[in-house]
Amino acid sequence: MSERVLVTGASGFVGLPLVEALAAGGMRVEALGCRNVGPELPGVRWHRVDLYNAGDVRLLLRELRPAVLVLCAWYVEHGRFWSAPDNWVWLDVSFELAMRFFETGGQRFVGIGTCAEYASQDLNDNMPWPESRKVDPVTLYGQSKAELWRRLLALAERRPGAQASWARLFHLFGAGEHPERLVPSIIHSVLAGREACCGSGRLVRDFSSVWFVAGALAALARSRVTGPVNIGCGQPRSIAALSRLVARLAGRPDLLRLGALPDSPGDVPVMVADTKRLRLEVGYEQRPVIEDDLRRLISLYRLQNS
Repeated sequence: MSERVLVTGASGFVGLPLVEALAAGGMRVEALGCRNVGPELPGVRWHRVDLYNAGDVRLLLRELRPAVLVLCAWYVEHGRFWSAPDNWVWLDVSFELAMRFFETGGQRFVGIGTCAEYASQDLNDNMPWPESRKVDPVTLYGQSKAELWRRLLALAERRPGAQASWARLFHLFGAGEHPERLVPSIIHSVLAGREACCGSGRLVRDFSSVWFVAGALAALARSRVTGPVNIGCGQPRSIAALSRLVARLAGRPDLLRLGALPDSPGDVPVMVADTKRLRLEVGYEQRPVIEDDLRRLISLYRLQNS
């Protein structure tokens, strides 16, 4: 029998593609959503559970007894999550979930972290950032994620046989993304024949699609790798270059207006993942194809608007 994996936040931006990737890989998926449930998929059962309700969570864990848990649920309200006090609430809720998971015989806990946990300045800032980079987050979001990983690591170390892994995500785009974020805002604007106004785009980032990231997370969940693992494509690309690519693939590069909006002060110039652990230890060697994934996304938006 395949292992049973529990995914929280399973109907979300990262959670739903992850559920699909896990099921495609032969795992039995127990998918949790607070409000929404996703599509019917072979090997997937959906549950509507509020993680704030500790009693319901304990009962579900005792009933399902999953071997693996992937924590995707968190407070991610666009424009607010960076500094929202809700981050501390989710820290406590998530740690309580981890404790109950291990108490009911769970073996492997995979948490979703963020590149925002890393220090904005360290050695070799313009080179790909390894997992050994100093952790010194400046936002509440990054601080709460870093603290959850610290607690999870200590928890796993006290339990013989327990494994804890921490996926630090870099920069994503894909279906279900908030419409005001960079990629969907450009697509929506140009498909509607409107100008797409952006900042200068000078910053360099590590962009990959949520489908690529879901495959990486599924591989991490199936592996025995512990500790932090960067999840990204490992390829530097300026925001301007990505914006031009999106507008060109959507058929209206003439509508892109780089520099029409002010840049945010103090942004880190370069943030790119060192993905050696992901490739060599986890064994996820899929090559990210940004253009193909953007074409797929643009097609989805065209279908929605047709």
